[in-house]
Amino acid sequence: MSLDTATVRRIASLARIKVSDDALDHWTQEMNSILGWIEQLQQVNTDGVEPMSSVANMTLRQREDAITDGGIQDKVLANAPDATAGFYTVPKVVE
Repeated sequence: MSLDTATVRRIASLARIKVSDDALDHWTQEMNSILGWIEQLQQVNTDGVEPMSSVANMTLRQREDAITDGGIQDKVLANAPDATAGFYTVPKVVE
C-alpha cells in the first residue's frame, strides 16, 4: 500500500496536525516507510505462536478476597467539611 500526498494531507487534517506543503513530501515518504514495515511484519509466519503479555512465563499473584478495613466511618468523615447522618453533604449543583 502506498499513500499519495493528498491522502497524507487528509490524514493530517483529520489528526488536526498542520503540515506545510514543503514538509508534505517528507511525511509522505515517512508514512510509506511505516506502511512498508507493517507489510513486512504481515509476512511473518505466526502459526502456532501463543499470544503473550511478557517474554517470561508469569502468573498473577492471588490473594484472599477478604475485607481488611472498614468500620472507620468516623475517621473518614472527620475530613469532610460538612457531614450529615454519616454521609458527605455536598452543595446542590442542579437548579
